[in-house]
Amino acid sequence: MSKTAAIIPARWGSTRFPGKALHPIAGKPLVQHVWERTMGAAAIDSVIIATDDMRIADAAFAFGAEVSLTSPNHVSGTDRIAEVARKLPAAFTRIINVQGDEPVVDPALISRLAKTLAADPKIPMITAANPFAPGEDPANPNAVKVVLDRAGDALYFSRSPVPYPRDKGIVADSGKGTAATYYRHQGIYGYTRKFLLEFIRWKPGALEKTEQLEQLRALENGAKIRVLITKKASIGVDTPDDVRFAEASLKKL
Repeated sequence: MSKTAAIIPARWGSTRFPGKALHPIAGKPLVQHVWERTMGAAAIDSVIIATDDMRIADAAFAFGAEVSLTSPNHVSGTDRIAEVARKLPAAFTRIINVQGDEPVVDPALISRLAKTLAADPKIPMITAANPFAPGEDPANPNAVKVVLDRAGDALYFSRSPVPYPRDKGIVADSGKGTAATYYRHQGIYGYTRKFLLEFIRWKPGALEKTEQLEQLRALENGAKIRVLITKKASIGVDTPDDVRFAEASLKKL
């Protein structure tokens, strides 16, 4: 029987927030919140924290997590989880990449990703998105947009507002009108293990280098990315200023 592993990449050397994986959020290290939420995903068979730093490893061992030490030379979290995936028993044919800086990641969404991958072997890669809320600005380059085809697969990801409304201002649509809905991409991914190990061998292409969006590598190489739509937006802790907002969000759970 094939299994699904959720791997949480957690490095020490964040450019904007060094050591953020262990920064206390509501009394616990940030990565512990992510791990606890991921452990609540019913469709996951194993949860592993992948790190290059013994400080993070020791803290993770202390709260009971399974840990895999990885090379400090990885360029991205995808490379880090691929190192771990390569070592897993053959039964683990699916991998969910859960960002280590999202303390309110939805366990139900993690399970949806895992179940969708398991149900359709033709899907090599999967991710999630949510509609922009009224008043949110699709022109914000830090909010990555995704455009979908009718099958729910990604056509393109961009930091620019896509699709661009030629005749109207940039206003997020609820999906009930005639205008296209703006979808905010969420940084959670699932892959078949076979595809993940193939993906990391591909060189970044022109689109990925231009937008600085790793997922475009898959599209540039002709791979499909299924996108699950969720109503809940996840939050990331990118800077110390985000800590207060994260703590407020945790209180609402």
